[in-house]
Amino acid sequence: MIKNIITTTLLALLLMTGVVQARETVKIAYVDWSSSVASSYVVKAVLEEKMGIPCRLIEMPADEMWKSVAQGRVDAILSAWLPDTHDQYYAKYGEDVDNLGANLEGTRIGLVIPQVPEGRYTSGTGIRNRPFMDIDSIEDIQDNRNRLSGRIVGIDPEAGIMIKTREAMLEYGLENFHLADVSEQNMVRELERSIKAKKWIVITGWEPHWIFARWGLKFLEDPKDVYGNGGHIATLARKGLKEEMPDVYRFLDGFQWEKKDMEQVMLWIHQDKGNFPYEKAVRWINTHQRQVDSWIK
Repeated sequence: MIKNIITTTLLALLLMTGVVQARETVKIAYVDWSSSVASSYVVKAVLEEKMGIPCRLIEMPADEMWKSVAQGRVDAILSAWLPDTHDQYYAKYGEDVDNLGANLEGTRIGLVIPQVPEGRYTSGTGIRNRPFMDIDSIEDIQDNRNRLSGRIVGIDPEAGIMIKTREAMLEYGLENFHLADVSEQNMVRELERSIKAKKWIVITGWEPHWIFARWGLKFLEDPKDVYGNGGHIATLARKGLKEEMPDVYRFLDGFQWEKKDMEQVMLWIHQDKGNFPYEKAVRWINTHQRQVDSWIK
């Protein structure tokens, strides 16, 4: 304790006298999606707890996030879904950013439905009961318009998956459906209520996401390949960051984790009703020291 107090006091004196200069705050833009929150807070935790560099997270819509890093108003983003989901943003801003590559491989997006039965998962003879929603393809949606109340439940309107879903509605003749744009949290609440009531629902879904561990869900088949064949989440940095903050750039370039890592952080945050995400990120980095060390070596 005494050692820490002395160290803190000396550091404060050095900063006051200009012997040591305070580090400039790293600004990272993110979107209020579970995946974006998880990765952004983990990076913030590493910067502050392991590298001693202050970091400010700035929430904004997806299109503004891309625009901000391209114009140099933020230093980086960790939520570029490529090559399909954010392809329109990459076409517009790709030449104005440094693409540091994938920080997570194996993403998938599409339309998702529950795969849970009316009652028990298995019958008395051990045979698995059929799910209460028995469709397999986006092509089956139109025939069940009444059961779905003519709705597909999405998230914020500028999200890449919403742009792809509007394309899918045209490709599959679903113009008479309403694409509801609500927050991710409200979409998940509606999914939960529908599963409890065994009410039909179609949502915009993506992996990684903790909902796939919480409930039985499946992606509807996409024979017209509107949503693509999966991809990755990339880190993008502003031009000039490499020269101005080489240690931050090097860390961001090395930052890479797996779906199970992100889903663990997302689940912890969800279980605490979205509260204290920074604490969850610190908990994760403290239990994955070797992995974190490999990012900042």
